[in-house]
Amino acid sequence: MSTFQKVIVCGNLGKDPSIKTFDDGTRVANLSIATSEAWKDKNGERQERTEWHNVTVWPAGMVDVIEKYAAKGGKLLIEGKLETRKWTDRDVNEKYTTEDVVRPYGGSITLLGGPKPG
Repeated sequence: MSTFQKVIVCGNLGKDPSIKTFDDGTRVANLSIATSEAWKDKNGERQERTEWHNVTVWPAGMVDVIEKYAAKGGKLLIEGKLETRKWTDRDVNEKYTTEDVVRPYGGSITLLGGPKPG
């Protein structure tokens, strides 16, 4: 029996997307998306918790749409998968980062707000 994993996040952009272009022309968008939940505790006090999701978007067409229409505060729905990558910091320490990744296969992005102003 095969297994799979899927991440679905619906939240607001915490800052403008960061678009990077590599030497081979490949472009990638990095997003920071906030999701929040609110509830009342047993004393009736409102509580809230915000989670931040680091999202990396690879499909060129999706990067173009994000660059053109997404901005801080905008609402997005992303579907992708969790990926962990290993990297080395400036002090030559090995680090690991887990992020939500949208790839050309099995991933999608839906802009839930209007286009960015201007």
